[in-house]
Amino acid sequence: MQNKLKAWFAAIALTASMQVKAQQNIQFSQYVFNGLSVNPAYAGYKGDWYLNTFYRHQWAGFPGAPRTGGVSLDGLTNASDDKVGVGMQMMFDRTGPQEALSLYGSYAYRIPLDNEDTRRLCLGIGAGVTQYGIDGTALQYVDNADEAIPVGKVTRWIPDARFGIYYYTPSFYAGLSVMDLFSLYTDGSRYSWKGNAYETIRKTQHTYFTAGTVFNLSENLKLKPSMMWKEDFKGPSSLDLNAFLLIAEKLWVGGSYRTSIKLWNKANLDARLQQVNAANVILEYFIGNRFRLGYSYDLNVNRMANYQAGSHEISIGVLFPSKRYNISNPRYF
Repeated sequence: MQNKLKAWFAAIALTASMQVKAQQNIQFSQYVFNGLSVNPAYAGYKGDWYLNTFYRHQWAGFPGAPRTGGVSLDGLTNASDDKVGVGMQMMFDRTGPQEALSLYGSYAYRIPLDNEDTRRLCLGIGAGVTQYGIDGTALQYVDNADEAIPVGKVTRWIPDARFGIYYYTPSFYAGLSVMDLFSLYTDGSRYSWKGNAYETIRKTQHTYFTAGTVFNLSENLKLKPSMMWKEDFKGPSSLDLNAFLLIAEKLWVGGSYRTSIKLWNKANLDARLQQVNAANVILEYFIGNRFRLGYSYDLNVNRMANYQAGSHEISIGVLFPSKRYNISNPRYF
């Protein structure tokens, strides 16, 4: 327990010394099976209504470790030849004394690029609100009269928007999105109580680029490599490299490696943030044509590995097939 407390205070001290004034967006290991979480233009991609639930316990055994969960639903409106996709996502995120509850809606216009309808370019927008909060009762402090610490739980509502582009074929996809668009225009007073600013929970604008493809290795075996680059133009650039094997159209087995990369020099960026690495293994099993069960285990391969027991993430997906079609095309992304 003593080592865990030392790690917690060391993390707080490191954060303070680097003068971090914005929060990194939540990142799921199984985002490759939930494209709506990183791009609103993904809405309706599967052609049928799709419900996805997820829960992540990060840094198991670490005091105040992040816990995140939520549910998303997206599909087609059956209007204009499947050109309109819509979606919604609800999510909660709790780290120590701070938490966030969010609700987003997404709209995607899907443009066919060939007569066979095998290629589409999708343009998406999203809008929503997030309730940020700090629970003062979860804090332990020396000075009981410190007015900077809330007596109970205090919250603030912040509006937000997002935009994305998504292109796909039967064997390839690429997407570009910008999240937290309103963060550039949200003043710091929205994140303060009684004149005390809580800049650590203030979000910043993020850009995501995703791409992947599928190779047929044999009749019952496919290879799916993919990548995601995440950038907030302030902290380290994040790169995910993923690879999966699809066995008999039922079981996805694979993993990913996440690392920070230096693409260009950024002002006031502490050099110690350049080596934030993690590896994970992911299993996804499809039960029939409707249900999907997923599990992933992440392990930090940096200094954090000595203070926690990895991260666990589970997800359940349910597809609601449309009665309009007797045959559904496989969706590998």
